[in-house]
Amino acid sequence: MKHSHNFVEEYKGMLAFGMDRKSDEDTVICYLQKFSDDELIKALISRLSDKELEQMFFMVTDIMKRHFTEPEYHKLFLKE
Repeated sequence: MKHSHNFVEEYKGMLAFGMDRKSDEDTVICYLQKFSDDELIKALISRLSDKELEQMFFMVTDIMKRHFTEPEYHKLFLKE
């Protein structure tokens, strides 16, 4: 398997946002890994509007473009 979601399975801390940077980072990791769970995303995807799909796609793409080099994108996202 190329992809993993181990953090959410092993994390024992509290899910909370706005307390401190470390808690915020851990919470966002957990939320994103839970959000991308196959069962959850299959239930949600058809309920999203065209606009919501577009917003989600471009938000993620924009974040990666701003924070990853081209080689990082290919290695980390495309798993090449």
